[in-house]
Amino acid sequence: MVAVKYEDLQEAFDFVSSAAPMEHSAYISLDTGAIYWMSDMNPLEEEIPDDLETSTRYIAVPHKNDLDLGSHLALRFAAEEMPGRYAQIEGFFRHRGAYGRFKELLAAEGCLEKWYAFEAESTESALRYWCAENDIQVVESEDEPSA
Repeated sequence: MVAVKYEDLQEAFDFVSSAAPMEHSAYISLDTGAIYWMSDMNPLEEEIPDDLETSTRYIAVPHKNDLDLGSHLALRFAAEEMPGRYAQIEGFFRHRGAYGRFKELLAAEGCLEKWYAFEAESTESALRYWCAENDIQVVESEDEPSA
């Protein structure tokens, strides 16, 4: 089992999820725990292994959509925290610019900070579950494995 610092995993996940699926990618070496970053938009200066995308010794860091953390997460939040506004929020996600309208509504309703906390907690939980499913040990620091 390879170990990866949660902070490094979170940064790689944010990078992968900051663009459309497949535009940015990151891979974890199952031998060393090193994370390699790649971008179709901007070539990165990092040295990457030649077999990164073909070897079974690397696993791709998921995009937020792979972990159901995209619009479904926002709708789950709406159902739990703003059931009276659910239909309106669901309508946002049928068109471009949905997150902007969603966050404007949250700000107007005084729920923006609650959303950010919900999103962060859901993301951490999903990433930790993904790691467990892929035999990746999450560590909080150099010598402290997570429970």
